Amino acid sequence: MPASATKPLRVAVLADSDTRWKWGALTADRVAPREIRLDGFLLRGRATPTARQLGEVGVRADSLREVTAVEFLRAMREESYDVLVLALVGGGVQAMLHGLKRIWEDRPDRPVVVTGYVGVVYEKLADGLLLRHGADLVLANSRQDAERFRTVYEGVGADAGSVTEVALPFLGGDAYTGEHDPYTVVFAAQPSVPDSRRDRTYLLNRLVEHARRHPEREVLLKLRSRPGEHTTHIEELPYQKLAQRQDLPSNFRLVYGHMGEVLDRTDLLVTVSSTAALESLHRRIPTVVLTDLGIREALGNHHFVGSGCLASWDQLDAGHRPEPDPEWVARQGVAAEGSYATAFDHAREHIAALLGRPGGLPPLTPYYTPVTAPGYLPGILARHHLGPDGSPLPGAPAADREPGPVRQIVRRAARGAYRHGVQRVAPVIRRMGEL
Repeated sequence: MPASATKPLRVAVLADSDTRWKWGALTADRVAPREIRLDGFLLRGRATPTARQLGEVGVRADSLREVTAVEFLRAMREESYDVLVLALVGGGVQAMLHGLKRIWEDRPDRPVVVTGYVGVVYEKLADGLLLRHGADLVLANSRQDAERFRTVYEGVGADAGSVTEVALPFLGGDAYTGEHDPYTVVFAAQPSVPDSRRDRTYLLNRLVEHARRHPEREVLLKLRSRPGEHTTHIEELPYQKLAQRQDLPSNFRLVYGHMGEVLDRTDLLVTVSSTAALESLHRRIPTVVLTDLGIREALGNHHFVGSGCLASWDQLDAGHRPEPDPEWVARQGVAAEGSYATAFDHAREHIAALLGRPGGLPPLTPYYTPVTAPGYLPGILARHHLGPDGSPLPGAPAADREPGPVRQIVRRAARGAYRHGVQRVAPVIRRMGEL
């Protein structure tokens, strides 16, 4: 066997939030045909993860650095990788595809480019998919998603060969075997669902009320971030702040940490529509998706129609425990029956075939071009300081050099001010506008 086939693959992951870093790094490990060396790049922006968030994710890389889009493209031009995972929002993926297409236009030995979704795809299906078109692999986390993705691509005349069925890369852990002592109920909070103070206060009140009704139980509110931190979605009304106004019972606690570790002691997982529900179902933990605020696309819980997991707090307080529908669970990539170990086999084979392709890989060919989307694409690229041809715009941050110490200090201060404006000032202005 040639040495090149035995040494670790060089893999780069570009992510724009803590959740997407977790997805990208774990995906890289699962889809790589052999051992990897992992270099992480964190795209600078409002949701760039903090050191605490990175530690909580629990994923380690051989190197990790924060970059602008232009800095990342320069690194991809100067360094050699086998696989690149774009763990970004759709617009970020599209911008990087065009930037990479430009810097690799005369380079057949380019990396295999992989992208996909962090969790449940319940909104902006066509928009998000077409923004991801052009990658060598567009990963679908379930059989249902793979079918939907191919339908969208074929429906607009785009090549659907990149769609590759896998599963959520962070599923795992021991299967649920029975009740713990004490019996533990966990509510998995989401940063942006629901988004109103009234609805979030309602959910908190019902959770606290459940703790009071059942003093023998431990009731946990699992939080994604601490105040001031950002995740994939903006959280304008943290539950921590709402809880400060409550007289909380002794069996009620707010917890952070790795979701898998919390699930290790969970007897009942309750959520509105978090991907944590799929993690819980994978481990056969009793799981409830709440209907109290309705079953609505805006909440994302419409995705769970047919799951058998929909229920209200009134039903839970009365002792109801939903039973998941096996067929629905199987279609969601939740391999509770034990097939998870083989869920990434096809992706690994696909990547191995591309890495061994004679003559290297063809240029990247996104569906969106200045011809197909002249009124849409330039704005997406400009947000990342790229022109219509994928080249850096004049004045793009660090387009020609590494930032010096002074520039790095200024950047950190500006980023802190930006985050403060997004999380603190903007919500106040919006609320004032509603008066």
